[in-house]
Amino acid sequence: MAQEDVFKKIVAHCKEYGFVFPSSEIYDGLGAVYDYGQLGVEMKNNIKTYWWQSMVLLHDNIVGIDSSIFMHPTIWKASGHVDAFNDPLIDNRDSKKRYRADVLIEDQIAKYDEKIEKEVAKARKRFGDSFDEAKYRATSANVLEHVAKRDALHERYKKAMNATDLDELKQIIIDEEIVCPISGTRNWTDVRQFNLMFSTEMGSTADGSMKIYLRPETAQGIFVNYLNVQKTGRMKIPFGIAQIGKAFRNEIVARQFIFRMREFEQMEMQFFIKPGTELDWFAKWKQTRMAWHQALGFGADHYRFHDHEKLAHYANAATDIEFLMPFGFKEVEGIHSRTNFDLSQHEKYSGKNIKYFDPETNESYTPFVIETSIGVDRMFLSVLCASYEEQALEGGDTRTVLHLPAPLAPVKLAILPLVKKDGLPELAHSIQNELKFHFNCQYDEKDSIGKRYRRQDAIGTPYCVTVDHQSLEDKTVTLRNRDTMEQQRVAIADLCGILQDKVSITSVLKGL
Repeated sequence: MAQEDVFKKIVAHCKEYGFVFPSSEIYDGLGAVYDYGQLGVEMKNNIKTYWWQSMVLLHDNIVGIDSSIFMHPTIWKASGHVDAFNDPLIDNRDSKKRYRADVLIEDQIAKYDEKIEKEVAKARKRFGDSFDEAKYRATSANVLEHVAKRDALHERYKKAMNATDLDELKQIIIDEEIVCPISGTRNWTDVRQFNLMFSTEMGSTADGSMKIYLRPETAQGIFVNYLNVQKTGRMKIPFGIAQIGKAFRNEIVARQFIFRMREFEQMEMQFFIKPGTELDWFAKWKQTRMAWHQALGFGADHYRFHDHEKLAHYANAATDIEFLMPFGFKEVEGIHSRTNFDLSQHEKYSGKNIKYFDPETNESYTPFVIETSIGVDRMFLSVLCASYEEQALEGGDTRTVLHLPAPLAPVKLAILPLVKKDGLPELAHSIQNELKFHFNCQYDEKDSIGKRYRRQDAIGTPYCVTVDHQSLEDKTVTLRNRDTMEQQRVAIADLCGILQDKVSITSVLKGL
């Protein structure tokens, strides 16, 4: 099945089972805005808990805050967002559709990559076990031609982006004969900059109102509070401040479901360090964050680092952790060495001294910062995509199953009475009432036991307990594993002990 079709099925699955809904759907929706349903919010909260505890619980020198969405507008002037938080915008005159010029070019680069991989795949099929892929890539005329075109385009694109050369970006689009996906034409406008911040007004009267912004990132709320946290928490460098919160960006092209939205949630940690040590800490946090992702068990081949070629104005090193989505490797988390840009700017614009006094060296300095920033929604999507499977079973049956890591699954245990009589529902409810204090349980008595298993497989419930007539006699139940579908007889009294460590966030934290 084509990966595009797989992704469509995942999107449909999210709505059908209560993970994600289009926002304002009864009013025909709102572009690139989504609501999390009853299962989605549970899984999203589990992801946030996993991140928060890995940062704050496991590190003595990292604490958390929750800053406001509305902040003084000068903060965004100091950070550079007012003047530099732009994307290159281009319109197609025929379709009246608006695009990001850089995305159009990156998609064209991806098409060259796809052509290369198709050539390799055809050769692999033709030569079988004797296929030498490295030699083929180095000698095939077709592959080398595609590589040369791809590399030339990539180099030209990189130079244009680094120079913010909008005319060159348009010329690349023309030279590559990139067409509008809607109209199929190349009737493009000039490329121009588009600021991504949402603005509003604060104040009771028109004359007394002040233009403010919905924050486009959560980091600045940490920077303007770093000295408050340091002093009240008696923190010594190195130390970090973590935050989870909503951010808002007026994306030109919001697409690929919840991958790129206009309202989204971030999990960010700013780590304050002594100048000169930033590249060592950058390398350490790269490995720490990759280990956090890989601890979920999806396999190292699902992840890769992608170092930035064009650094943001505040950075001296930057990399992305990319995850293999159905639509290719895409950024899920960024690790950036932000130097002392942000704190220096806020000191300049506020006129306040926010330097750190180091008691060990008896000097004051502006700390450097290493940032780790992960999108909750992108993390949610990556977990769903890696977990989704349409599995063929013996006898010709199939099942749709989400192989969610148990600590992230919205429901940990389904409790199923075999029939709706003979005291089985009462015993099942008593089990639920005991275990619900430890993890999220769901009671289900509708339909056959087979259909109920399939329903729980589809929402990613890692374990099911079936209460039958033997349960009334010997106080045992059947415990079913979602992934293996194996069943074992266990005592009701042992259920909590068996499952607690398997389904808790603690179980994955211990692996870090």
